[in-house]
Amino acid sequence: MEINGVEIEDTFAEAFSIKIARVLITAATKRWAEVAALEATGFGTSVIMCPAEAGIERYASPQETPDGRPGYYIQICTFGYDALEHQLLERLGQCVLTAPTTAVFNGLPAAEKQFNVGFKLKFFGDGMESVKEIEGRKMHSIPIMGGDFLVEENIGAVAGIAGGNFFIFGDSQMTALTAAEVAVDTIKELEGTITPFPGGIVASGSKAGSNKYAKFMKATANEKFCPTIRDKVEGTEIPADVKAVFELVINGLDEASIKKAMQVGIKAATTVPGVKKITAGNYGGKLGKFQFHLKDLV
Repeated sequence: MEINGVEIEDTFAEAFSIKIARVLITAATKRWAEVAALEATGFGTSVIMCPAEAGIERYASPQETPDGRPGYYIQICTFGYDALEHQLLERLGQCVLTAPTTAVFNGLPAAEKQFNVGFKLKFFGDGMESVKEIEGRKMHSIPIMGGDFLVEENIGAVAGIAGGNFFIFGDSQMTALTAAEVAVDTIKELEGTITPFPGGIVASGSKAGSNKYAKFMKATANEKFCPTIRDKVEGTEIPADVKAVFELVINGLDEASIKKAMQVGIKAATTVPGVKKITAGNYGGKLGKFQFHLKDLV
């Protein structure tokens, strides 16, 4: 299979179930909405070590937000709902309430699962908080030095999917990086998915466990995809004309969202000259129940 002359390997990305909360953060300006969103999703690359996987989903224009201000949708992902509520309280309380001019809205108001995060955050007001309504949403207004911080009473969550992915093989480091950047930028125009690694790109694709340090390492470098040691690795996946590989990991609210993100991301990556191949990572079906076959996306 090929797209734009680039080989698409006949394989699949393996993904697994995860709990996802979706939050809309708005602010007086696009800059401050983005700052708050970036802070709230920090240290959120992989649940291998991070307390949550998190990332910015997309920009929301003033025309589509409840308070008529620019905003960003973010997603926060954990394995359990209790941990997810804890992460929402910590990240919204420490990273968004503290950011100038921000407000927080429920990104999944129709979800069956709802956390009363806004109700709990209101106590920062120390008795001076109040309740108001914006576009039919119950908001807690907390007085702070820069004005009032507004947070919706509930934040919704669903059972989503983590681990959709694809790998980009390039004839140079800059080729692979540019292709990954183009893919991430395209995915960020969509609804329902995030790419949680730094800038949306994984430089350190890993394998489960360790060949040498199995007693204490949960995950280690995936040596079969490391170009600099291909001559030392039996069964290397790196052809002679490939100098770098970058991966995109995609989490999403449902299968359709991840399929769309992978489809547009792969297509965008193949438009960059010097991209040699697109493949995906899996554990032979042992990691998770979701399989995204590349042949179905092209």
